[in-house]
Amino acid sequence: SGAKYARTKAMGEDAVREAFPGAVIVRPSVVFGPDDNFFNRFGELAMISPVLPLIGGGDGKLQPVFVGDVAKAIVACVTDPACAGQTYELGGPRAYSFRELMELVLAETGRKRFLVPLPFPVAALMGKAFEFLALTPWAPPLTEDQVELLKSDNVVSGTQPGLAELGIEATAVEGIVPAYLYRFRKGGQYADEVERLTAVA
Repeated sequence: SGAKYARTKAMGEDAVREAFPGAVIVRPSVVFGPDDNFFNRFGELAMISPVLPLIGGGDGKLQPVFVGDVAKAIVACVTDPACAGQTYELGGPRAYSFRELMELVLAETGRKRFLVPLPFPVAALMGKAFEFLALTPWAPPLTEDQVELLKSDNVVSGTQPGLAELGIEATAVEGIVPAYLYRFRKGGQYADEVERLTAVA
C-alpha cells in the first residue's frame, strides 16, 4: 500500500506471525459504533459545514463492520483452538460507496449539505496542511495518509474467512447508526419529540 498506516499493519502481521505462528490475525474494515471516529466525525462536520467532501469523487468502497461483531469475533478466536494461525477479514453485510455513506449521514442527521467531489491530489494537499493539528490537542480532520488509504477499496477480499465462518451474523449499518447520529440533528437529539408534543398541544 502507498499508505503508511496499511504498510505498518502488514509489517506488524508479519512480525507477529514470525514470533507466534499460531496467532490469529483479525482485519476489520471501518469499525462503526456509538463512539466511532467515522460516522460521528462526518455527523459533526455536517453540523458546521455547508459541504461534505467526496474524496476521490466518492466512488471508493467501504464495508463498515459493527464494533459488537468485531468483539464477538475476537472472543470466538480466543476461545476456539481451531482458529489458531488463521486470518479473518471482518466486514459488514454489504459494501457502500463513500458517497452512499455521506448520503446516509445527511439523511440521519436531517441536514441538507452539498456533496462536493474532491480530487485525490487536492485532498492530499489539504491533508498535508491539516497535519500540523497533530501537534495540538485537536485531531486533524484529514491526513495525507488517510487520503492515500481511500484510493483503495476497504472491503473483504473473499479469500479469507470472516464473520460467517465464526458463526456471527453481520449487523447492518442501518440498524445501528441512526441510534447515535440523531444527536447531530438540528435542535438536538430530542428535536423530533419536541415537534411531536408541540403538534399535539
